[in-house]
Amino acid sequence: QVQLVESGGGLVQTGGSLRLSCAASTRTSMYAMGWFRQAPGKEREFVSRISPRGGSTVYADSVKGRFSISRANARNTVYLQMNSLKSEDTAVYYCAAGPPMGMEYTYWGQGTQVTVSS
Repeated sequence: QVQLVESGGGLVQTGGSLRLSCAASTRTSMYAMGWFRQAPGKEREFVSRISPRGGSTVYADSVKGRFSISRANARNTVYLQMNSLKSEDTAVYYCAAGPPMGMEYTYWGQGTQVTVSS
């Protein structure tokens, strides 16, 4: 069982930056890690994904060029650096862990709120 705890969310103005962290209760170096978000009244959507060793990353078109995912396996932590934030980035952000192949995720965190105000 892997427990994931997100942190780093908060209130930021348009154009600002935040860095989200996702700390795992155990080693996650064998898992692909992902970030998702869910805005009020909308379905959860994919944001980004990183391979177990960090050599491969994927981004949703909506965040490409503004967000950056990284991981520190020695600290069992995954990060999401978010720059040039827009009001449409407002959502609860979740991290998830899953098998290295495919796009399924087995473990999910509780989420952290990100609010971007104009």
